[in-house]
Amino acid sequence: MSRAEQPSRRTLLAAAVAAAVAGSAGPAVAVAGTRPDNPGPHPDTPAAGPARTTARSVDNRAWTTYTDWRGGTAQGTRAVAGARPGVVIAAPAGTVDYRDPHTGKTSTWEYATWTSPVHRLAVPSTEAIASWNAHTPAGTWLQVELRGTYSDGTDTPWYVMGRWAAGDQDIRRTSVDDQTDGRSTVWTDTFAVDDPATGLRLTSYRLRLTLYRKPGTKLTPTVWRLGAMGSDVPDRFTVPASTPGLAEELIVPRYSQEIHKGQYPEYDNGGEAWCSPTSSQMIIEYWGGRLSEEQLAWVDPSYADPQVCHAARYTYDYQYAGCGNWPFNAAYAATFKGLQGVVTRLGSLTDLETLIAAGIPAITSQSFLASELTGAGYGTSGHLMTVIGFTADGDVIANDPASPSNEAVRRVYRRREWENIWLRTKRYNASGKVVSGTGGVCYLYFPARPTPRQRMALAVVGVR
Repeated sequence: MSRAEQPSRRTLLAAAVAAAVAGSAGPAVAVAGTRPDNPGPHPDTPAAGPARTTARSVDNRAWTTYTDWRGGTAQGTRAVAGARPGVVIAAPAGTVDYRDPHTGKTSTWEYATWTSPVHRLAVPSTEAIASWNAHTPAGTWLQVELRGTYSDGTDTPWYVMGRWAAGDQDIRRTSVDDQTDGRSTVWTDTFAVDDPATGLRLTSYRLRLTLYRKPGTKLTPTVWRLGAMGSDVPDRFTVPASTPGLAEELIVPRYSQEIHKGQYPEYDNGGEAWCSPTSSQMIIEYWGGRLSEEQLAWVDPSYADPQVCHAARYTYDYQYAGCGNWPFNAAYAATFKGLQGVVTRLGSLTDLETLIAAGIPAITSQSFLASELTGAGYGTSGHLMTVIGFTADGDVIANDPASPSNEAVRRVYRRREWENIWLRTKRYNASGKVVSGTGGVCYLYFPARPTPRQRMALAVVGVR
């Protein structure tokens, strides 16, 4: 379970989402896809059933193909083809000194940049969250920035959405606080319009990727996926009930964060706060991702499930002082061969059913009082769980890392309670104060080369 809400990203949801106007989600979009009520046994069989039309409040755009990478503006970078196209340093555009605020060390780095074309949002948005998938060998790192245009035609500044490396020896991966122009603000990993009630929205954006390496070397990061999710989720304390449509359970490894209490307190006070990396590790291993003995050699050998400790270390955001930075978790998942990860929002449990039917589990973010989720036994201001299936009655089967043991991780939660605590944007806390809800945030990790059925399911929920 995560620690108490911090003012950074958590305040964002109260300030930005809660003020959104119901019905501002944009036009209905016909989504070509289906959801099987009785999925066949073969994982590559396309879903069958009636097509559906969903009113979306989310816009996802990602650059992933060789054509995509050739279509941006390059200063010292070049596109590379292959099974997994990407962008790398070709000839540095220059050098820059960077003082790491978390070590106090100043180093000189060569850099090159790639800037995306302008993406016009199908959903004029109150929020945007970037995601990236990359390989950063020792001696390299990257920075992702976003610059948008408001609905009144003016522009935001370039906002830093993350400074990231897979390791932690060259720089400390970090979000950047205190970024605002008085109309929008970056809260840890999320761009947010300060006062959505004014009608101001983000209508388009560009992403700028800066790749860094030690001077005089041939090292380079390789970025395979770069994108952002824009959203305008209607203000709501409750959401409509969905109709159950799937009974299926995926076999996903079970890990408890609670057995790591007190371990490595330098990473967010230890395992009690590691819901995000613990959930991430479950799904990474579901897809076959494994860590070597060499990678785990730093972990105390007396600790069970050392891979959970590893995930906490390598998702840790040194500015946020926590392991719950959403894009950092997705980027960590993509360091495993053959995986990619994104942060998005889903609109219903039907979306989750579509993914589960295609063999894709999801990590969902929710907050609730103990009385609002029967069987949880706790309340939380922010917690990540792994949804792995649905019962015959439509209830949610979740691997809940806030469990006393690995054996106790599998839980069944009531469908109606679950969908409300996950999809709402406003709620009452234990003191009766109106605070934020996450509005359907989730992480999706899936193969770099999805099967046709997986690709179809992802497209149905707006991810490509």
